[in-house]
Amino acid sequence: MLLAIDIGNTNIVFGVHDGAQWAHHWRVQTVRERMPDEYAVMFHNFLREAGLGLDRFDQTILSSVVPSLTSGLAEMVAQRTGFRPVVVSHTINLGIRIDVDYPETVGSDRIADAVAAYERFHTNCIVVDFGTATAFTIVSGAGEMIGAVIAAGLGTTADALVRRTAQLPQIDLVPPPSVIGRNTIHAMQAGLVLGHLAMVEGLVTRIKDELGSAKVIATGGLATALGAYTDCFDTIDPWLTLDGLRLIAARNPRV
Repeated sequence: MLLAIDIGNTNIVFGVHDGAQWAHHWRVQTVRERMPDEYAVMFHNFLREAGLGLDRFDQTILSSVVPSLTSGLAEMVAQRTGFRPVVVSHTINLGIRIDVDYPETVGSDRIADAVAAYERFHTNCIVVDFGTATAFTIVSGAGEMIGAVIAAGLGTTADALVRRTAQLPQIDLVPPPSVIGRNTIHAMQAGLVLGHLAMVEGLVTRIKDELGSAKVIATGGLATALGAYTDCFDTIDPWLTLDGLRLIAARNPRV
C-alpha cells in the first residue's frame, strides 16, 4: 500500500493507493507555520477514520513546492512509518527526461503531472493544472518534459482583484449567463472565469502551434468545474498529480 503526499502552495493532498485504485484521499489547507506534529495529528485522524494503520504502508512518496515544509513532513512520515519517503526531484528515476534549462527548479508537482500524462498517452501532451497558479506542463512524444507556462491561478487573480478595489465583492467563480454582464457580479464572472478560460484556450492553441498535435489534460482543484465550459481538454483528471506520484514510487522502490 502506498501513501502519497502532495504539498502545494494552497493545499496538501494525502492519498492512499491500495494497489488497484486510490482508496482514500484527503485535502487540507497548507499552513506554512503549522508544525509537522500538527500535520501528524491530522494525518493520524484521517487514517483512523479510514480504518488504516501506519504499519499497512509498503512505501511513501512526497512531492513539495513549499520548501519550508518539505523536510519536516518527510521526517514526520519517516518517524511514523519507519522508513523515509521518496522525495520527488529531477534526480530520481522518473521514466521521462526533464529537458529544460534548469531542471532543479522544476516543481515536483509539474514533474508528477508530466510523468502521469506521458504514461497515459505516450505522445505530445499538455497538462493544465488549475491551482494557486495555472500551470501548463509540456511533454514531447519522445518522453521529455520540454517546458512550461505559468500564469496566475483563477482564485489568485480573483483575490488580488477584490483586495485592490474598494467596491468589488467576493464572487462565486462560475461562468455568468452571458459574457456581457448586466450587473457587477456577472461582469466580474465574465472577466475572471470566462477570461481565464479564454487565456487557457489561447495558450493551448499557441503551444500546439509550436509543438504540433497534442493531448490536453486538465487537473487540479478547479479542473472539473472549469472543464465543463470548454472543449479544449481531451480528458479531465483531478487526481493526475497523485497518479504521477504512484508511477514515480513504482520506479524508485524502497531500499
